[in-house]
Parts: sequence; C-alpha cells; structure tokens
Amino acid sequence: MFERISNGFALARSTWGVLIKDKHLLVFPVVSGFLFLLVVISFAIPMATLIDWNAVGQQMKQNNNRPPVWMYAISFLFYFCTYFVIIFCNSALISCALLRFNGETPRVSDGFKMALARLPQIFAWALVSATVGVLLKVIENAHEKAGYFIAAIIGTAWSIMTFFVVPVLVVEKVGPVDAVKRSVALIRKTWGEALVGKLGLGFILFLLAIPVILLFVAGIYLVASGMTVPGVALIVAGAIALLLHMAISAALHTILLAALYQYAADDRVPEGFDRDVMEGAFAQAPSK
Repeated sequence: MFERISNGFALARSTWGVLIKDKHLLVFPVVSGFLFLLVVISFAIPMATLIDWNAVGQQMKQNNNRPPVWMYAISFLFYFCTYFVIIFCNSALISCALLRFNGETPRVSDGFKMALARLPQIFAWALVSATVGVLLKVIENAHEKAGYFIAAIIGTAWSIMTFFVVPVLVVEKVGPVDAVKRSVALIRKTWGEALVGKLGLGFILFLLAIPVILLFVAGIYLVASGMTVPGVALIVAGAIALLLHMAISAALHTILLAALYQYAADDRVPEGFDRDVMEGAFAQAPSK
C-alpha cells in the first residue's frame, strides 16, 4: 500500500516535470476555459432576455417541480457545445503530451492539427456525452430525493468507465462504443494507478492552492480594515492566480491521463517518467 502511494507521488512529480518542460501546454486549458465561457454567455444571454422565467416557475410548480420538455432540449445543446469544446482541447493536449512522451518537441499547432484530424470521433463522443448528461438530469428530476442519488451513482460509474475514452479516440481513432469498451479494459488494469496518481496530483495542487487562498484572505482582511485599494489589488491578484491554478490543474490531470494510457496500452514508458516507478506502479506490467 505504501509503495503504491509512493508511486502515486512519483507519477505526480513526473507529470509536473513534463508541464515544466512544456509550459506552452497550458495554452490548451486556457483556450478551453475561454471557449467554455463563450458557450455559457451565448446560452445565458438569450435565456435571460427571451424567456419568461416567472411563467416557467409557475409551470414547474404545476408539474411537481419538473422542468418543461423544451428545457431538456436546450440542456442537450448546452451539454453538447461544452463537451465538444472540452473534448477538443483535451484531445489537442493529449496529442502534444504523447508527442513529448515519444521524444518529439510538440508545438501548440501540432495539438490542434491532431484534434482537427479527429473531429468525427470528437463530435460523436460529444453527442454521446450530452445524451448521457440529459438522461442523468431526467433521472435526477424523476424523483426529488432518490433521483439525485441514483443519478450520482450512475454518473460516477460512467465517469470511471469512460476515463480513457479521449486518449483512445485520439490514438486509436475508433467510435464511441469501441472507445468505451477499450476504456473499460484499460481502467481494469490501471484503476489503482489512476487513483494514487490523482491523489498525488491532488496533494501537489493543494500546496499550490495555499498561496492563492492566502491572497484572497489577505485582500478581504485589508478591505475589511479600510485599506480598500491594496485589498482589492490582492483579491484581483488572487483571482488571476486562481485561474492559473485551474489551468495548471487541468493540464496536469490530462498529462497524467496520457501517460497512464501510453503505458497501459503500449507497455512503453513515457519520456520524462521513471521506468522503475511505472513498472512498479502497474501490477501487471511486463518485465523490460
């Protein structure tokens, strides 16, 4: 157990080392966040200005707090757009990470080109993800209490089953059904490594979050003490640091996902990762 935890932290350190070497990989989560914000705005403005929410509220009261059917259609479109943006950018980042693992020097343009080459697979997976998202909402709204827990259980199981779907789409160029089957096969082999690796990353990200939290605390304290200008400046600095922390977190988790996929699928140690750590982490790893 302690050896697996140690391997998890070693995997996290190696993942951090890859990001330090290729800092431009942060471009992908930044672009993803920006596009996600555009999607939210493009849906929020029309819904806020064109829909009579008082009438919707009255209709929901008459229907046991269930939303009207047309809201599920809008939810599907919103889920599809957001999933497409996220999956596309994650595919680009995974492509660059795999290039680095194989000794190449990836450029941002390389990642986007490889993601564009997988547009049919990305489009299909975004459709599947949006459909599952809406179905979970339907289950959640079917019963006030039980629906929430059932949807949470199904959603968690779905997240685990589809853990490796994006790298499978990028590398193996298969459809959604085959991607899920392949992901399930890989997660059976790597669930322990994925867990300890994510825990290791979580610890590193927690340490990075401490100064961000301190900036907010110091800023709020100064504002409360009457020193508004320096307080607001610290809060703004904290907000910028928080956005950077979110980008780093997304990049690290995606790089770790790519590393786990390459070793599990091809039995090859990614460049930048320690051979002994990778072979020790995977109980079924072949001897080299």
